[in-house]
Amino acid sequence: MYKFCLFAGTKEGRTLTEFLSTQPVALTVCVATAYGEAYLPDSKNLTVLTGPLELLDIQNLLAENSFDLVIDATHPYASQITENIQTACRKLQNKYLRLLREAGEAPAGTVFVADIEEAIGYLSAKQGNILLTTGSKDLKHYAQIDNFAQRVYARVLPMETSLTACRDTGLKPDHIIAMQGPFSKEMNVAMLQSLNCNYLVTKDCGLAGGFAEKAAAAMETGAELIVIGRPKQETGLSYNQMIQRLWTDFQLSPMPHITIVGIGPGNANAVTKEVAQAIEQADCLIGAKRMLQAKAHPGQTLFAAVAPDIIADYIEKHIGFQRFTVIMSGDTGFFSGAKKLLPLLKNYQVNVLPGLSSLVYLCARLQTSYEDVLPVSIHGRDHDIIPDIRANPRVFALVGGEHGVQDLCHALANAGLGHVRLSVGQRLSYPQEKIITGTAAELAQGSYDPLSVVLIENPQPDAVVTHGLPDQAFQRGSSEKGMIPMTKSEVRSVCLSKLQLTQAAICWDIGAGTGSVTIEMALQSKRGHVYAVEQNEKAIDLLQQNQQLFSANNISILHGRAPEACQNLPTPTHVFIGGSSGNMSQIIDLVLTKNPQARIVATAVTLESIAALTACLAEFSFSATDVVCLNVAYGKTAGAYHLMTAQNPVYIFTMQGAGTTANSDSGQNGKQYPLFKSCSNSPHQ
Repeated sequence: MYKFCLFAGTKEGRTLTEFLSTQPVALTVCVATAYGEAYLPDSKNLTVLTGPLELLDIQNLLAENSFDLVIDATHPYASQITENIQTACRKLQNKYLRLLREAGEAPAGTVFVADIEEAIGYLSAKQGNILLTTGSKDLKHYAQIDNFAQRVYARVLPMETSLTACRDTGLKPDHIIAMQGPFSKEMNVAMLQSLNCNYLVTKDCGLAGGFAEKAAAAMETGAELIVIGRPKQETGLSYNQMIQRLWTDFQLSPMPHITIVGIGPGNANAVTKEVAQAIEQADCLIGAKRMLQAKAHPGQTLFAAVAPDIIADYIEKHIGFQRFTVIMSGDTGFFSGAKKLLPLLKNYQVNVLPGLSSLVYLCARLQTSYEDVLPVSIHGRDHDIIPDIRANPRVFALVGGEHGVQDLCHALANAGLGHVRLSVGQRLSYPQEKIITGTAAELAQGSYDPLSVVLIENPQPDAVVTHGLPDQAFQRGSSEKGMIPMTKSEVRSVCLSKLQLTQAAICWDIGAGTGSVTIEMALQSKRGHVYAVEQNEKAIDLLQQNQQLFSANNISILHGRAPEACQNLPTPTHVFIGGSSGNMSQIIDLVLTKNPQARIVATAVTLESIAALTACLAEFSFSATDVVCLNVAYGKTAGAYHLMTAQNPVYIFTMQGAGTTANSDSGQNGKQYPLFKSCSNSPHQ
């Protein structure tokens, strides 16, 4: 195990201590005060030495312990301790690394003075109150300022030694601000304004020391910023460079902490305090460019990216950062990139913080609840929203895009839903926020912001939830061979029941004809897809007409003969065979090759088809089979009487594949579909 000695005295030093306390090293940390010790982590591999050290003390410490590395993370103004550490390391030939604090950027109008004496002389020649933020150590020197006790307010650490130093200079309690930082710009502004200070005195304490926040506060309040010059320029490593060096030289394994946050609709006031803290404390912010520009703090590294794989790759290649914050719009659990990003970060410490979703925000603006609202997204997604609106009284949609809302309104009107009511929320939470309400037909000609969401209300949802649509609901046609085949309503109802479809089923309809089974499959499997295979060109035209009639966008129509036309189709979970053209065995063989667990339902009217399907029951391995002969008769009037007209009997074969597969495309996310049991008197149990 490596032995390290770390001389701490800065925020970066504490952060480095926290990191090293998680590593396989024996770490000795030297701090000047008990107050500094209180902020160090409690770790078994950590030894803390408290108290000031002179050159001889440092030499003895290094000689007694044979450290593999000495790290100097003392304050940039503590030049004497740095010189002593360097001298001791040279004498004892210890490996030495200097951890630097990055300098801050001073605004225009800043007054720079070489040292405390020059600052005292400058302030003595001025009038007005002074906020002194240089600590208590040198406070006695500032007592030389004219009218010191009345003009100066000292911000010091809440320690007894600090308070004693203040009292010794004659400062009264109401001129002493004993607080522990970090201090935000807003807090600095409040102090300068409440104390009526004309001057803010600071050292260039760097980004980590809050210099940027002090400079910004001085600029906002009009206070003059007086900066006591930094010591001579040092050479050393930034925090991120230090982590990289430790990883390279000592094979340490940094484990950065990653926080994925939702920032709500976008306005800063809509961000939770927890999320705001995660953003402020991050070494590196990742997110869309527009969000980074709004949320970044001085000194943070920014990386503009939204693709999960790019974000994960960046984190892996930048191990020097210890706190990543990934910014997501809205809520992390509501159509968010967090869903795909989380599995890519399984080797890291990850925390997820929710935000205010646009659904919640819009409903609040409309003064309505949202527990009965179906949320969907058509923003950058291929989703057919029409069935959702037909089946639900209220649907919320993330839209997006320059013409997203317009396209949605036109699609609704074309599907016969021009009467549904839309509430379009544009740039929610921003000053330009706008909500427009009207019917789809009324809003179709409007223009809307690309950052839009919609609440759609259908007062009379009419989507049929049971299968067995009437035959008259479909377009019919004929060819030179007669009417285009169609599976009649009663037979279709039994077949669909036997198929046991799921909402995400991947279906094949072989010999689709007019598409009556195709359409009902698509309506049942709203989140799935149906592939309709038909060799008759006129039937293809009817399929397309019926697809448009029902606005069933989750259907793909293929002109061809099975099984050849099915070779490149996605793996099916459910298959209906209404016509095989004599290729029944070959079709079933292809289906079971692609998915041994597929569920197959086939119909037969001719003796040849019945024989072919019966042979397949013996040829292939099924876990369960079922054969039903369905006889249907329709009533008709004959004068004053009513007669029943019998139809040809239809044989319905149901076959459940018995095999196993590792193909995750089969079933619903790789899940096996529940098997059914044949009735006890079935000859094919």
